[in-house]
This record gives sequence, structure tokens and C-alpha cells, in this order.
Amino acid sequence: MDWLQALQRLRSDGLPGVLVTVTEVRGHAPREAGAKMLVGAGSTWGSIGGGNLEATAIDRARALLAAGTAGPESLVFPLNDHAANEHGRQCCGGVVSVLLEPFPARPTVAVFGLGHVGYELARILSRLPVRLVLVDSRAGQLAAARLADVLDGPADVVVRHSPVPESIVGELPPGSHVFIMTHDHAEDFLLCDAVLRRGGLGSVGLIGSAAKWSRFQRNLRAEGYDDAAIGSISCPIGLPDLTGKDPAVIAVSVAANLLLTLAKQRAG
Repeated sequence: MDWLQALQRLRSDGLPGVLVTVTEVRGHAPREAGAKMLVGAGSTWGSIGGGNLEATAIDRARALLAAGTAGPESLVFPLNDHAANEHGRQCCGGVVSVLLEPFPARPTVAVFGLGHVGYELARILSRLPVRLVLVDSRAGQLAAARLADVLDGPADVVVRHSPVPESIVGELPPGSHVFIMTHDHAEDFLLCDAVLRRGGLGSVGLIGSAAKWSRFQRNLRAEGYDDAAIGSISCPIGLPDLTGKDPAVIAVSVAANLLLTLAKQRAG
């Protein structure tokens, strides 16, 4: 697999990476300008020349990953006997400049239920740089013709039909944002149970009225969940000051609230 295929795979899996590119070579060096390597948390693809040059670039790339750095960084490597090296000597005699470009993981947003509101929400989110997972127990709701407006946006869209949608909760990457809005309150409840058992999600929103949420809270307590766990689910969803029952209005309110959440996470 080359670095470009690896980058596509990392993005589809919701994982970050750092692209390392040789931008300038003066004198003798192991690789030419334009050589590339992709660094992930546990693997690398491609090569910029091996030795101390490559090992040091990998170390720095993984430090950027650990810190969640989004901006690019340049490094210069003198390849001579006098250079300070952590991973052995490289005495080709030249000087190599490299650019490290972080590709942060796109936030994963999962929408369970593609009814009227779920569809409108998917249309909005598909225009954002996110990994969008669309799940429904009804195959017809996920037909390609129905989702044409959703599938042509810049988001990475994953469509999942499952008669047991709660089974997909465990497949979501940590930190995912989940919206539960199926056609069936029993299905909604099973999804609430699944997200609480799973844990580690970024946020969870349940569509519904105060009466529905009161009933769900009683039933979740009966299943053994405490108030802290139950409080991790937001219901109703969206911006409290942006009200209305039209599906598009609800979707705009929910998407706006999600954008605020994502902005706070980036700032933090």
C-alpha cells in the first residue's frame, strides 16, 4: 500500500496521520525532493531515506499526533559527521529539508434513523468535513437514490443497514458523536442502552419530548444506570433558543449545536 492509499484508509477509519515530504535537498542525500512518507500512530508507509533522518521525522510526527497539532512544521537535517543524531549517523554530506503536515482525524458523527429529521440532518452534515455514519434498520431509508444529496458532499459517508442498529455502536471510534432518532421508541431505547454500555463517545443526543425523556430515564435507572451515566445523553437536542417542529428546523438546530461542540473540542 502506498502513502496515498494509506492516507485514504486512515481517514476512512477515523484515524489521524502526518504526511512527511522532502521539500529541498542540497548536496547528497538518500532521497530526492518530493519523496513522501505517511506516519500513523502505529505504522508508516513510504520512505524519505531511512536512518536518522527518517527515524527522527517519525518521532516528531508522532509527537504532533499525540499533541493533536493541526499546523504544518518544517525540519532541516544536516547529513554529516558533526550533526547531533539520536538514531545513528548519516554522513551523505547534504542537507535535507522536510515538511510535516498533520491530517487530523475527521470527527465521526453517527445518525441512527434516517426518517424526516435524520435525512435533513444528514444533508447538512454531509457538507462538513466529517466522517458521517448513517444507520437505519429499514433498507429503503438508505437507498442510494434517496441519499443522492447526501452522498455527493465533502463528508466521508458510511451507509449501514442493520436490523439490529445498536450492534453498530460498538464499531464507532472513540469520541464519536451520536444522534438517536429512529422511527421506533423501542429502538431508540436499545440504542441509549448500547451507548451507555459502550462509553467513550464524544456526545450523545436523543430526539424526543420531555415526556419521552422522562420515561427513558426511569427505564434506564431500572436497567442499573446511575444519574451521571444517564446525564451523558442530551434530550431534547439542538439549540434551546432555536425552536420549531419542521424537520429542517430541527436539523439546523441540531447541526448548529454540534458545530459549537466541535469548536469547543478544538479549542480545548
